[in-house]
Amino acid sequence: MSQKVPVTVARGDGIGPEIMEATLKILEAARAQLEIHEVEIGEKVYLGGHPTGIEDKTWDTIRRTKAFLKAPITTPQGGGFKSLNVTIRTTLGLYSNVRPCVSYSPFVATKHPIMDVVIVRENEEDLYSGIEYRQSPEVCESIKLISQPGSEKIIRYAFEYAVQNGRKKVTCFVKDNIMKLSDGLFHQVFDEVSKDYPDIENDHWIVDIGAAKLADTPEAFDVIVMPNLYGDILSDVGAQIAGSVGLVGSANIGDHGAMFEAIHGSAPRRAGQNLANPSALILASVMMLVHIGQGETATAIHNGWLKTLEDGIHTYDIYKNAVSKEKVGTQEFAAAVIQRLGQAPSQLKAASYAGKKSALKPFTRKTIQTKRVLVGIDIYLHSNETMENLQKELLSHNYGSYEIEMISNRGARVYPDGMPETFCIDQWRVRFRPKSGAAKQKDFLELFELLDSEGFDIIKTEHLYDFDGKPGYSSPKG
Repeated sequence: MSQKVPVTVARGDGIGPEIMEATLKILEAARAQLEIHEVEIGEKVYLGGHPTGIEDKTWDTIRRTKAFLKAPITTPQGGGFKSLNVTIRTTLGLYSNVRPCVSYSPFVATKHPIMDVVIVRENEEDLYSGIEYRQSPEVCESIKLISQPGSEKIIRYAFEYAVQNGRKKVTCFVKDNIMKLSDGLFHQVFDEVSKDYPDIENDHWIVDIGAAKLADTPEAFDVIVMPNLYGDILSDVGAQIAGSVGLVGSANIGDHGAMFEAIHGSAPRRAGQNLANPSALILASVMMLVHIGQGETATAIHNGWLKTLEDGIHTYDIYKNAVSKEKVGTQEFAAAVIQRLGQAPSQLKAASYAGKKSALKPFTRKTIQTKRVLVGIDIYLHSNETMENLQKELLSHNYGSYEIEMISNRGARVYPDGMPETFCIDQWRVRFRPKSGAAKQKDFLELFELLDSEGFDIIKTEHLYDFDGKPGYSSPKG
């Protein structure tokens, strides 16, 4: 008997306790070698005064164990409560989110019977960094962070996943025709990393047309790697067009830990009725077993689950008169899977995880050599003045060794050569450049004092840098 592996388990909220109970019964019946440490997270902890939904002692348990199997949780409505999923992923460095979107036709209804797409989503940055500000009565800002190391980690993971799982192609989805710096960096890193994997085909799509292609022709894709927000949205889309979000498990992998969960929410209106489909959490537990090196047990559970689908034993959400034979509840579905442990499907592709392991490889952070030069500053102002009046007031002052290069509103240039049709709000961006010579940070203090003395309301600043002679900021043309 092999030594048991310590894992943390959280039963969650809503339907969480029911689908976790079903999953744990299957793991026990399959003789998974697990030493389970249960913790309480989610709604009760939020309402107990912990705004992150998790207590300090729980962190210690999660960090001591090899994996965390988590049922869905409920975040209370209203301000002040942070997403627990995001907190766990970022705090523990679980940078890779893996979501296999597979069709199970003809046993689960789908328009795409041969779909088998794995979406690899960056998990730590992008808009999900949660850095937001309300800058004026009319404007809120959310900062989109894309880093070179963060991009390289997730892109390398996607290629390693493809290598280790016999996948033939990795595709990148971004919107770098618009966000040329942030999404452009992700695309650039993708192109660089892909050179290290000559045997894996690679391609790139702009995310909007890529999403349309995914929804229409998913068989065109194999592994898709994306920044955080796109990956979150499109993995749900992929799961639904494959058959149901209730059939997709999720792995969150990092250098120092891993978390496994269903991609769906806690569905509190279905709680306590023995109705919920436990499949997503069951498949998440299969991913966990593969990660901790129990591939044979993972194979047995996955194939038992596939055989249950084939035999028409379905929960209400996927039950169809034409193909289903028996509508069952949560616990009855688990019992059916247990009865079929050791069996293999006859029509669906059987699972095999013998010798499989995590696609994670140690990441070596590069030192990026570049020449960074300060060349100016964007100063954001709050003003309810009209475009004409604010422009006249700003241009009437002498800014010493600096001059105004551009004024814009919501990214649209209003000076020079602005258009009267441009709709403006109460946040304005004013770009200052030195009239000659280099920009210096100490000069900016004088600019702030001058603007303040003239009654301008400064709400934000951004330094402008050139990197190796190329602008590290958006165009002054707006």
